[in-house]
Amino acid sequence: MTNLSEAVEALLAARRNRQPLNALPDSALPANLDDAYAIQAGVARRLGPVTAWKVGAAGPDAEPSCAPINAATLFFDTGRLPAAMFNVIGIEAEVVYRFARDLPLRDEPWTREEVLDAVGSVHPGFEICDTRFARYGSLDPLSHLADQANHGALIVGPSVANWRLIDPAKQRLTLAVDGRVVVDVVGGNSAVDTVRLLVWLANVGSRAFGGLHAGDTVTTGSCTGTVFIQPGSRSVARFADLGPIELTVA
Repeated sequence: MTNLSEAVEALLAARRNRQPLNALPDSALPANLDDAYAIQAGVARRLGPVTAWKVGAAGPDAEPSCAPINAATLFFDTGRLPAAMFNVIGIEAEVVYRFARDLPLRDEPWTREEVLDAVGSVHPGFEICDTRFARYGSLDPLSHLADQANHGALIVGPSVANWRLIDPAKQRLTLAVDGRVVVDVVGGNSAVDTVRLLVWLANVGSRAFGGLHAGDTVTTGSCTGTVFIQPGSRSVARFADLGPIELTVA
């Protein structure tokens, strides 16, 4: 049986001491999804209020996965972050939703339209991917899922008017790093349908924290893949209808 508390303490110590782990202890390796999510939740509760989520899926019909995001790594209209926050800096341009109403746990699943009605705004965003392990992506998927699904920071840009008229799957998007375009894509999100991810999160993924709450911010997976950048780099993503977002990590 996995020692969940040992895994939680190991990940918290790696954050606190800035000493990445080669791996979780053998006795603390997550054996299944339930273990990985339990470790996630244990770490998140120790880090402070959960005010956001990341959710994504490997394909349009794949089971989504998620991770809670704490207030300390959620930033609004921020154009600069310190590189010292991160072990690695992997930037992803994403579509971000903010909820205006609660979607608490209930027996009857929330419908797609109910979830959309609870959304207050949509934004362009950047997620910085990071790791508490010595090498990014070097371990089994459950260990990385347990480690907040590689979350480092979420940066949220300005809200967009008439967001219901925008189809994220048809959004033209460019990502430039230090003036050089490194991604030019339409859609780009492996899940394709970002609203499906929100519905799953409301009904399944957020259950450990009582559902979704007014003010919760949800980022819905990379549209650009993960682009690793160096300290001092300036990244600019431009969505056709969601608009631009800029970030310097230095």
